Amino acid sequence: MSHAKTLGLLFASLMALIQAALASPAGAQVAGAQPAAPPEIAFVSEPNFLKLPPDLYLGEVAGVAVSPAGRIAVFSRGNATGPAYGAAAAQLLEFDRDGRYIREIGHNLYAWSFAHAIRFDPQGNLWAADKGSDMVIRFDPEGRVTWVFGRKPEASDESAHPLGHPKPPLPPAPGMFRQVTDMAWDSAGNTYISDGYINSRVARIGPDGQWLGDFGEPGSGPGQFNTLHSIAVDRQDRIYVADRGNGRIQVFDTAGKLLKIITINVPAPADAPAAIGFRPEPGEAGGYGGASRTMQPGAPWALCITPGPTQYLYVSDAYPGRIYKLNLEGKVLGWLGGSGRQLKQFGWIHELACPAENELYVAELLNWWVQKLTLHPR
Repeated sequence: MSHAKTLGLLFASLMALIQAALASPAGAQVAGAQPAAPPEIAFVSEPNFLKLPPDLYLGEVAGVAVSPAGRIAVFSRGNATGPAYGAAAAQLLEFDRDGRYIREIGHNLYAWSFAHAIRFDPQGNLWAADKGSDMVIRFDPEGRVTWVFGRKPEASDESAHPLGHPKPPLPPAPGMFRQVTDMAWDSAGNTYISDGYINSRVARIGPDGQWLGDFGEPGSGPGQFNTLHSIAVDRQDRIYVADRGNGRIQVFDTAGKLLKIITINVPAPADAPAAIGFRPEPGEAGGYGGASRTMQPGAPWALCITPGPTQYLYVSDAYPGRIYKLNLEGKVLGWLGGSGRQLKQFGWIHELACPAENELYVAELLNWWVQKLTLHPR
């Protein structure tokens, strides 16, 4: 082959590659290329942020929330009473924006059994999901109960016992929950409740407190769930559900139509420690009847969405114990932290509050504390 012909073929190949690149969608990866790894986000944690009275202690901190006025609520599995198994373990405390203790809300409330999550709605009402009593309670800003959803088993019933987990699960009933986990609101004032460990659905409550319906069922397919553990709604009324056992976040519209599925694929370091127990082995995604991805990297335990003109989604996992920052399309923009017992390390983050893009409050089960984080992204 002549030198001129060889150059001609090379030029034609180069032009074809350029035309293909120009025709590719923005952001598309060339075959064989690896996307850039998301950066680690620098941050600080404020030491001894919560100032508890001398005779008050936190247990496993299941929930944290920040009100529109800046007050901080903490839902702890403290103040436990009863036997080692089946003890009542829920206490709701309020602090000012500087972490100074203000009061306890709902002291010895009938619904308190096993704390799971708390949220402030846009009007400043505080909602609590109790996984043990299968109830959701709304408190007004004065701390009084205004709405009650669900019903716990009667103490006088001779057959009262912890909920069973039959497979397949029993059909869910309107207005009743089985191991409820979290709450969120759309712009019309509707409440979405993740009903969570057994019923595997999202319940919808109207602005007047009336039951409107639900969507979802057990499984690993699109629109199915394996432990709905956290829920959040963005400004466009898209509903983000932490489908923890399936290792993904599913996004729906207000009618329950599936819009997208987000997965977090940021590999864990080979030597990353587990917060407790053995490091999990890589496993397959599974749902009802399959293996759970609960302890796999990127499996969402907690979600929160920031306010502001540009919203971001923060997500935590249990292993390697990170927090991930995503845009609302699901792209991971960065990550921070890892498992441990020191400041700036995490032990099973159970709930996140993100009142600003670079301000996070982290509730941890294993470390029995709340950390206030200030992020310093590059």
